[in-house]
Amino acid sequence: MVASTPVWVVVVVVVAAGAVGAGFFAGYEYRGSPAAHPAAVENRTLSILAAGTLTSFFPPLANDTAAANPGTSAPAAAQTYEGSLDVTTAVTSLSARADVAAVADFRLIPSLLEPSSASFEVVFASTPEALVYNASLAAFDGINESNWGTTLVNAVGTAGVPPFAVWNASTDPNGYNEMFDMMLQGMIYGGGNASVYSHFYGGTPGAYGTPLSATTKLEHESQAASLLSTGVVSSLITYRSYAIANHLSYVTMNPIVGLSANNSSALADYAKLGTEILSSTNTLTTVHPAPVLFAATVPKDAPNATLGAAFLHTLISPEGEAILAAGGAFTPIYPAWTDDPSAVPSVLAPDVTTMPSWASNLLA
Repeated sequence: MVASTPVWVVVVVVVAAGAVGAGFFAGYEYRGSPAAHPAAVENRTLSILAAGTLTSFFPPLANDTAAANPGTSAPAAAQTYEGSLDVTTAVTSLSARADVAAVADFRLIPSLLEPSSASFEVVFASTPEALVYNASLAAFDGINESNWGTTLVNAVGTAGVPPFAVWNASTDPNGYNEMFDMMLQGMIYGGGNASVYSHFYGGTPGAYGTPLSATTKLEHESQAASLLSTGVVSSLITYRSYAIANHLSYVTMNPIVGLSANNSSALADYAKLGTEILSSTNTLTTVHPAPVLFAATVPKDAPNATLGAAFLHTLISPEGEAILAAGGAFTPIYPAWTDDPSAVPSVLAPDVTTMPSWASNLLA
């Protein structure tokens, strides 16, 4: 592999908006859930805060959960899908109350919500990173798993090819994951150079990283499909689940590059990389690569904790697995992994198991 490759630390600073108390953080807005209001609680409304890529998968599961629990409802207005770090910030800093909180990085719940705002997490699915591109552009002809890095570099920035979409790494794990994909692609296929990364981010690895305006466009990942179809951007890195759900053209990556591998070689390579993001307290914190694993919890102040647990039960049931796995979007994990078997609601106990050691080690 690349044992001699030095540690790369990329600093990404995003200034938090001044109106944090009003529901704004790092350019995103939390839409208050009806479940925060007494009347909605009385009516047993299922409320969800979840990662943006789950917007195609959670609503049908929410409807099924409500249908199985008479007197409950799961309106779209009570579901907010946004960056995973926005989800944790909403719970901890914006007084958001939800029955379910779900994120795209399984490390976030233990590190940011436990123990004050949550008691456990269940890791329910994985999905790798993928490069999505506009197949109508000739510049991407012949792109594949091995050459996507050089093809992307050659395509973006040339005449007639729109920029590459980048995400806010301080609010969305895919913002830092796409950096890691680029770095790893250079390490494995580029002899240790950082040409893929440096084409889109200013400064050498180890220096302050800023998206380059000539080749990138900073956007919200939830708008990726629209941005691509309207020609605002030519390409982007996102989860395979999002690409499949939105019928986008994509190429897979080497399992290590795509952050789906968990063998010793992958974990050793991941340990060499890092990026700093702005935390909810406006301080820089370091993040390292890890396999992409989606996780969920029932927050301690959930208006309807029993209903939240019922949703998670549906999520990890055969029904939930079928919805997640449709088209190859996610790889469901069953039994689901948990960081604390003693803390999960009783309805989930038969369907969870202790997290494997390689994963729990990444929570330290």
